[in-house]
Amino acid sequence: MSFKKSENWEWKDWKISWSSSKSSSNNSDLNILLIHGFGASKRHWRHNQDFLGNICNCYSIDLLGFGESSQPSALLDYETYKKTSVKYSFDLWGSQIAAFTNEIIQSPVYLVGNSIGGVVALKAAEILQENCNGLTLIDCAQRTMDDKRLKRSDILMNFLRPVIKTLVRQRIISNTLFERAANPAVIKKILKKAYPSGENIDEELIEILFNPSQRKNSKEAFRGFINLFDDYLATDLFDKTNAPIQLIWGEKDPWESLGEAKNWKNNYKNIKRLDVIKEAGHCPHDENPEATNDLIYKFIQETK
Repeated sequence: MSFKKSENWEWKDWKISWSSSKSSSNNSDLNILLIHGFGASKRHWRHNQDFLGNICNCYSIDLLGFGESSQPSALLDYETYKKTSVKYSFDLWGSQIAAFTNEIIQSPVYLVGNSIGGVVALKAAEILQENCNGLTLIDCAQRTMDDKRLKRSDILMNFLRPVIKTLVRQRIISNTLFERAANPAVIKKILKKAYPSGENIDEELIEILFNPSQRKNSKEAFRGFINLFDDYLATDLFDKTNAPIQLIWGEKDPWESLGEAKNWKNNYKNIKRLDVIKEAGHCPHDENPEATNDLIYKFIQETK
């Protein structure tokens, strides 16, 4: 993986880290912005950015709270406002992506997002409107723990939910959960589930996920995100943009249902295609980048 440049952009007094691929050409009319998932960073596109940079200007970005971007303290709804704190949310991250597009890229984009990055891309597309040419959502987060997904018939979860919410609000709890997860052995165990084929689980990948977790305020985005019990679902946002949408899904994703993705394809007219990558899991762009890159390329050729 190599980059043409890696820079910082100041957004609302925060530092945002971003990169463009080594082969990007300012003469291209096409622009792609890659948006990582929870706990990842722009470096998770290590096998995609240079390939896509051969056909367009390809950018990747660290969402606020992740990677090398600023990590302000999490502000929950009931807490007193502080200038150094922020409410981590899809509105926040969607606004970040839209502002980056308008201020740095200064041209319409294709947005590509993995996991929660898919929901961020949808929110940004709503803001950008005609400045979003299309979206590729890779194993887009279905957010099964959101209040809107809770079934009235699930008596046990209805009983436990207030307890869970109370617990994860406490920094001592969220910090403990984070610290247990943020070590190489646990990261490797999670990756074996996320990448069922085992392909591309290497030391570089573990370092990509582990190193940002060791920054001073890395626990805060985790606290903010696990307290998002009432935020956007992808289904809230599909109809908010006219841009064509591609779904790419790992056949064996352990967390995001392929069946639900198929329902999305059947029920939303701007979802133009659902491409399933066999044997892959939650992050097919890294587990099987060759297939993923080819599918993104086909979608761009069909919609540009």
